[in-house]
Amino acid sequence: MACKHRLAWSLLTALAAALLLTEAAPAESAKQGSVDEASSPVVTDSQAASPLAADTPRTPTTWWDEFKDPKDGDVDMSRWLLQHKGALLVPIIITEPAVGTGGGLAAVFFRRPKQSEESKQRGDRIPPDIYGVGAFKTENGTYGYGLGGTFHFKDDTWRYAALAGKASVNLDFYTQGLLQESRKIGYNLDGVFAYQQVSRRLGRSDWFLSGRWIYMDLDSRLNLQSDHQYFQPKDFASRASGLGLGLSYDSRDNTLTPSKGWLWRLEGTAYAPAFGSDNTFQTYRTHVYGYLPIAQHWVLGLRGDVRAARGETPFYQLPSIDLRGISYGRYQDENVGMIEAELRWNLTPRWALVGFGGAGKAWGRRADFGDASTHATEGVGLRYLIARALGLYVGLDWARSQDDHAYYVQVGSAWR
Repeated sequence: MACKHRLAWSLLTALAAALLLTEAAPAESAKQGSVDEASSPVVTDSQAASPLAADTPRTPTTWWDEFKDPKDGDVDMSRWLLQHKGALLVPIIITEPAVGTGGGLAAVFFRRPKQSEESKQRGDRIPPDIYGVGAFKTENGTYGYGLGGTFHFKDDTWRYAALAGKASVNLDFYTQGLLQESRKIGYNLDGVFAYQQVSRRLGRSDWFLSGRWIYMDLDSRLNLQSDHQYFQPKDFASRASGLGLGLSYDSRDNTLTPSKGWLWRLEGTAYAPAFGSDNTFQTYRTHVYGYLPIAQHWVLGLRGDVRAARGETPFYQLPSIDLRGISYGRYQDENVGMIEAELRWNLTPRWALVGFGGAGKAWGRRADFGDASTHATEGVGLRYLIARALGLYVGLDWARSQDDHAYYVQVGSAWR
């Protein structure tokens, strides 16, 4: 089975997912109404702006009442997270053969951003600030820890996201296309990483322009010295420091578990010695997520995702197919493309079932697009609305591909 908390060439993606580092949200509720209560029990970000005021007719009498929804009496962490500023504890489950069985924990906190009276009167939606810490360890010595968060300022005109941590990760690199037979090469990455991004809303639209800085200082070491014959010296560059720009559009009704709307992003990052990087290379990504209420109680999610790298890219920073059911890093090349669909059935106001499937390709250095193999996945999952005021679902997914299968603990949307 594979590690399905995005355990890859660094802890960056794993903890970003665990800490729910979302970056964009709708501009104003006046443009989009809430999703029909019958088709989805999830509230919109506008409803989450002051979620408990209207839903708390009585004062909790016991400690356990803090974890119940006053509206339906079910288990709910909205009051604990927002009123008492408590933590949501997120388990990190690791079942990756390359690193052995392991796990970890992330403590995530939610806070309402400051909002002016003018913004409230317009009905603007502002997602919650989210921040936390996390750590994991596995039986073969792999470990990592970090902290991060995303914050909103000036009535959500400005956004700031940051992540920093330390990791020592043992993974496998596959030489498919370089040799007659695929060869699995074990390696270790040990070092620190940091990520910062500032985003500015364009007017009062749903568009954002962003700038980012990514820094990694990772010592890469192959398990077997004889495997160096398959690499070039530039593949082992330790320091990567890049500056990037991004443009995004977001009309989702909720940033944590959307039920309606679209998210589109285009971003590129340049790494160069002038920025503190050992190598000169560039990475690019564009992706679109769509959420369509297709019937009462049913929501269809659609995803398209393309990633690319150019220049002297270290082997561990090449894009990889990122689909549930495929171990991250299993299929890497200069370009990867993925499509995925997910259907959610809201059985009750609290419980939902999901079914999903996708396909991806990796091409460039090792094969042309037409010659590259297509790798398909499929899976099912269960969801529970753990914080109605935030519209936050948690749950468990199981997915499989031709060569692998895995379990995922999900907090919010599975797509990052």
